[in-house]
Amino acid sequence: MPDLSHGGNEDTAAVNALRSAVMRLSRRLKHQRVDESLSPTEMSVLGTLAQCGSATPGELARKEHVQPPSMTRIVALLEAKGLVRLEPHPEDRRQKVVSPTERAEAMLEESRRRRNAWLAELVRGLTEEERATLRAAAPVLEKLAHM
Repeated sequence: MPDLSHGGNEDTAAVNALRSAVMRLSRRLKHQRVDESLSPTEMSVLGTLAQCGSATPGELARKEHVQPPSMTRIVALLEAKGLVRLEPHPEDRRQKVVSPTERAEAMLEESRRRRNAWLAELVRGLTEEERATLRAAAPVLEKLAHM
């Protein structure tokens, strides 16, 4: 596989195409939301909690790349909507631990189901060769997403 970091014309074009495609696909996936009353940031926080487990607001702020005061506001909104609960930290009573509620977990599951169904419908329109390329690329894209 070519090294896309050295800036050759082919590499630059590939990086540009990848960025553009990922952004367009991401925007389209965001429109497949179950609850339109939640902002993309609120959905992202719930997704992080579902994936990583309970966390303090400070830990969530770091994971979501937002300032702690912003995360405090987001957590308060999610709590008011019945999607997270705050409990005392087991070791530091000055802190709180944020956990998703069953309602949030059900909503996230439905959202995943809807987005997966939408994406599966798109994939059905690809050729077998394109689907094989997509299967091979998925782990690489996953790696990039977590670097």
